[in-house]
Amino acid sequence: MTGAVNRLHPVLVHHVVNTLGWRTLRPLQQEAIGPIADGNDALLLAPTAGGKTEAAFFPVLTEMEEQKWTSLSVLYVCPLKALLNNLLPRLEGYAAWLGRRVALWHGDLTGSARQRILRDSPDVLLTTPESLEAMLVSVNVDHAQFLAGVRAIVVDEVHAFAGDDRGWHLLAVLERLSRITGQSIQRIGLSATVGNPPELLDWLQGSGRVVRPGVVVAPGVESVVGIPPPGEIELDYVGSVDNAATVIAALHRGEKRLVFCDSRQLVEEIGAALRFRGVTTFLSHASLSVDERRQAEQAFADARDCVIVSTSTLELGIDVGDLDRVIQINAPTSVASFLQRLGRSGRRPGSTRNCLFLAIREDSLLWAAALLVLWGRGYVEPVTAPPEPRHIVAQQILALCLQERAVDEQSWARAWNDLAPFDQRAEPILRHLLDNGFIERDGPHMFVGPEAERRFGHRHFMDMTAVFTAPPQFTVFEGRREIGRTDPALLTEKVDGPRLLLLGGRSWKVTWIDWKRRRCFVESADSGGRARWLTPGIGGTTFELARAARDVLLGEDPSVQLSQRAQKVLADLRAERYRTVHPAGTVITRDGADVRWWTWAGFRANATLAATLNGLVDGKQRFDDVSVRLRDDLTHELWRAGVQEAPDRLCLPEIDERALAGLKFSEALPPRLANATLASRLADLTAARELLRQRVRFVAQ
Repeated sequence: MTGAVNRLHPVLVHHVVNTLGWRTLRPLQQEAIGPIADGNDALLLAPTAGGKTEAAFFPVLTEMEEQKWTSLSVLYVCPLKALLNNLLPRLEGYAAWLGRRVALWHGDLTGSARQRILRDSPDVLLTTPESLEAMLVSVNVDHAQFLAGVRAIVVDEVHAFAGDDRGWHLLAVLERLSRITGQSIQRIGLSATVGNPPELLDWLQGSGRVVRPGVVVAPGVESVVGIPPPGEIELDYVGSVDNAATVIAALHRGEKRLVFCDSRQLVEEIGAALRFRGVTTFLSHASLSVDERRQAEQAFADARDCVIVSTSTLELGIDVGDLDRVIQINAPTSVASFLQRLGRSGRRPGSTRNCLFLAIREDSLLWAAALLVLWGRGYVEPVTAPPEPRHIVAQQILALCLQERAVDEQSWARAWNDLAPFDQRAEPILRHLLDNGFIERDGPHMFVGPEAERRFGHRHFMDMTAVFTAPPQFTVFEGRREIGRTDPALLTEKVDGPRLLLLGGRSWKVTWIDWKRRRCFVESADSGGRARWLTPGIGGTTFELARAARDVLLGEDPSVQLSQRAQKVLADLRAERYRTVHPAGTVITRDGADVRWWTWAGFRANATLAATLNGLVDGKQRFDDVSVRLRDDLTHELWRAGVQEAPDRLCLPEIDERALAGLKFSEALPPRLANATLASRLADLTAARELLRQRVRFVAQ
């Protein structure tokens, strides 16, 4: 090995060649050495299984040796505990080559294991942002000593953070951490699929108070941002869960297949249907117990002729061995997600990436075709942070008070190094916290008040460390063995006969419910179980995907193999919905009292349009992903008058009070700011303005 590899520590190079048996490094791994070893911030992009972990870790280990870092000096952050568990043995091995140690710290770690880490700190710590926050606020962790030596952080699957509130939380925690270390921390992000790499790197660098050069390392970046790689992509329509299971059971026998579903309920239903057909089947989703998931993933990794059915839990880089096939039931929500899933296949020499789409509903076939159209155009969604994270600002101010015990009222904003919106612009939120007892003042010092104790103080403020709200669930036990968790609605609804649950791909009869402790005890049943989970939050189709669906209805086919069944259903959909699309603009249809504006603009754009055109919109069923329902007495004149000035006076969507329950820490905000936060996240002003300026065609039945 020559070139950039010479900058790696000689012991590392020796083991790469002789222990791993690598004759050369991959392009990403070679190109990342120089920028990272020089101490630059970096964003490393490569397809799944592209060697990103080694590309970051080898030069960081080199830095550690050359600069003689001691004690805990490197953090490795992941969005999933399972991913951390999966990485631990590999990183332990790499670090051991240089006599360095790696440890794991997350919510499943026992108290005694944490104490051992605190007594004898490792060189590298694998953790989550929530666990980092817990360290900062815990009275049992001397963070000023334990974290003072941190010099670099690797953020794996960085796009999974940047796209939601966990990203804001991570950035804020890193700024507080840099205050403890007394210097800026080198930041290295790893990602497989993003459409806006420079913006993502800029986001990762945070406040920019200390200028550190940043570089995007992405050799062959065209495969990252959506140019279709070679492989076998097929779209089929099967019409039902049973038919999907029949196809999966019959096809690719003797091969290892990973099946992705868009919900936990569908995972359970597909898993049960496959087992009924005698297929060796394993399941993975967030409501299964840790042991259940771990056993399933290990068994799947060691087996051959089998299927594992999963939600997005296996979309990220968890290693489940070599796969032969990837199967997608219905469609993922984004091209980026599809690329992650596609990248799980084709890892063995001589194999190709592949994905078989099986749509079980007609509308799912349309959305799958639309997603594949976008993919064929080379499109991948840009990763953008959610706007106006005022609730995270409130959480951070309270967390700072817990961390420092007493915070100076004049200098509190310095804790985040002027990172917006955690700077002086957060003053109104601080005033609200003070005025409502969340924070109390004693002279120039502020500390946690009784209202924060009442709302968030349970289990030593552990609820303060996570910025997402988990819906209430009951834990299901067979004897002493935990199987997973189920939605309480399945335990309260009226049933005739025994109450049957579907969990882990098997049916269970409920024998006893402990309502106080939220526990449910079951015994095995032959069949008949039901699965269901409610998933609150703001969802909906994006503008780009909705417009691609419109293009499909107008005749565009994705550049993949279409089964005869898929072709027929698409033809039927085009014939059925021809009145809702027009190549020259949008369409308003009248079908009796049902008047609809077919925008094909996505959920957020339609929410914005419904709020802006409030006087023209039906008061009951206002909008969905593809249309806005208008008043039944609409005329051409009313329409022209209503939209004439609308592009220049767009309104934010109205917020249902019940939606605030899904915005964690919203109770620590003034109601108007909590509503404004959700409204800004529900809006798509750009798309709404574009739609209002397009031509509209009126079509009567």
